[in-house]
Amino acid sequence: MFNQSDILDEKNSKVLRQKSKEVTFPLDDEDISLINNMIMYLRLSQDEEYATKNNIRAGMGLSAVQLGVLKRYFVISYKNEDGTFEEYKVINPKIISNSEEQIYVEEGEGCLSINRYVEGIVPRYARVSVEYYDEFGNKKNVRVREEIAVAFQHEIDHLNGILFIDRIDKKNPYKNKENMRSI
Repeated sequence: MFNQSDILDEKNSKVLRQKSKEVTFPLDDEDISLINNMIMYLRLSQDEEYATKNNIRAGMGLSAVQLGVLKRYFVISYKNEDGTFEEYKVINPKIISNSEEQIYVEEGEGCLSINRYVEGIVPRYARVSVEYYDEFGNKKNVRVREEIAVAFQHEIDHLNGILFIDRIDKKNPYKNKENMRSI
């Protein structure tokens, strides 16, 4: 298992700004192990007691590039109200379609690689359909909405060398806010 200190910070932008490479199947044991460790890390980060005790920030998405691995995969672990997790292991994703409606995260979008508060809104689609492969090479299609849609778009950006701070208008951080819905 890796530590929070293994997650690249924006100071490592040389790596974070690179475009990740497509993955070929079958995955090797190293990639499968990393994917499973990424999921476990995110689950633990959302356990308040564990996170406080181990001084780690909560996260719901993590891309391989954030660990210095330039491969097109990420994981999402979203803790539901009932304590269960909605989880995705996403390899070689492509957004197939998106809603016209745009949303933004009201308290601000966060990232395990950006260790500071960033003012402004990040325009995201309220719903996206994504085609991807699971860790066994099975093709999947999913339509996600709201927080999960934001997470998918955020992580796909990582695979393309884009950080969420790049999506905030530098001159007007709240540009077009009135045309979007907050979540």
